[in-house]
Amino acid sequence: MEFLPLIALGLILYVLFSSFKMVRERSAHIVERLGRYNRILHPGLNFVVPFLDKVSKQINLKIQQMDVHIETKTKDNVFVKLQASVHVQVMDTKVKEAYYELDNPYGQISSYIFDVVRAEVPKMDLDDVFARKDDIATAVRMELAEHMEKYGYRIVKTLITDIDPDPLVKDSMNRINAARRNKEAIAEDAEGRKISKIKDAEAEKESKRLQGEGVAEQRLAIIKGFADSVEDFSNTLSDVSPSEIMQFVLLTQHYDTVKEIGEKNASILVPYSPGTLSGLQQQIMEGTQLSDNLNKLKISSLEEEAIKKAQEKH
Repeated sequence: MEFLPLIALGLILYVLFSSFKMVRERSAHIVERLGRYNRILHPGLNFVVPFLDKVSKQINLKIQQMDVHIETKTKDNVFVKLQASVHVQVMDTKVKEAYYELDNPYGQISSYIFDVVRAEVPKMDLDDVFARKDDIATAVRMELAEHMEKYGYRIVKTLITDIDPDPLVKDSMNRINAARRNKEAIAEDAEGRKISKIKDAEAEKESKRLQGEGVAEQRLAIIKGFADSVEDFSNTLSDVSPSEIMQFVLLTQHYDTVKEIGEKNASILVPYSPGTLSGLQQQIMEGTQLSDNLNKLKISSLEEEAIKKAQEKH
C-alpha cells in the first residue's frame, strides 16, 4: 500500500508530460482522436488529450528532391536514359489531403513523370532531346502541378539532370564532333597559309619596288657624276671638245671596273690586251661621232622645218 502514492505520482507525471507536444519548425503533426482525424499541430508547444489523442504522422514541410530514372526511345530510334529531378513540397494549407488522400504519393509522382517523358521524348530526335531538355522539364512540371496540387503537393521545380544515350551512339556522336572540329581546323590552317602567302607576296613586291628605286637613284647619281666630270673638264681645259672629255671619262670608268673585278675573291678570267683597250677607245670614238652626226642632222631638220613655216606665213 505504501507504493500507491508513488504509482499515482508517476501516473500524474506521465499524463502531464504526454499532454504536451513540441512541434519543430517546417513540420506538422496529424492528430487522431479515437482513430479519426482531429486536427493538425503546428510548430511550437501544443496540448493533446492523453489516451484519446494520438499523433499518427509527422509531416515534413521542407522542399524535398526525388530522382526518377527513365529509359525511352527518341524519334530517330535511339534509346536514351534520362534522370528527372523533382523538387516537391507539402503545402501548409493541405497537410490533411497530403496524408489521407494518397497512399504512395512519391510513387504516383514517379508514374506521372514516366508518362510525360515517354510521351515527349519520342517526338524529338536525339539532338533535340539535348537542346530542348528544358521543354521536357517544363512539360513534366505542368503535368505534375495539375494533378498533385489538389492532393496537397506543390511542384517547386523540375529538372532533366542527365541524358545518357547508348554507348555506341555516344561514340558515333564523338567521332562526328571530332570530324567537324578537324574540318574547321583545316579550314583555319588553310586561311592562315593563304594570308601568309599574300603577306609574303606583298613584301616581295615592296622589296622589288624599293630595289628598283635604289637602282634608279644609283643610275641618276652615275649620270650626275659623269655630268659633273665633263663640266669640270670643260671649265679646266677650254680647248678640249665634249666628245674627247666623254671618251676620257668612259675610259676612266672602264679602268675602275677592271680594278673592282680584280679586287674580288672569286677568280674570273677576262681576256685583256692593249689591243682590246685601243679597240674599246675606237668604239667609244665612233659612238661619239655617230651621236654628234645624229645631233647635227636633227638640228638641220629642225632649222629647215622652221624656215618652211616662216615662208608659209609670208
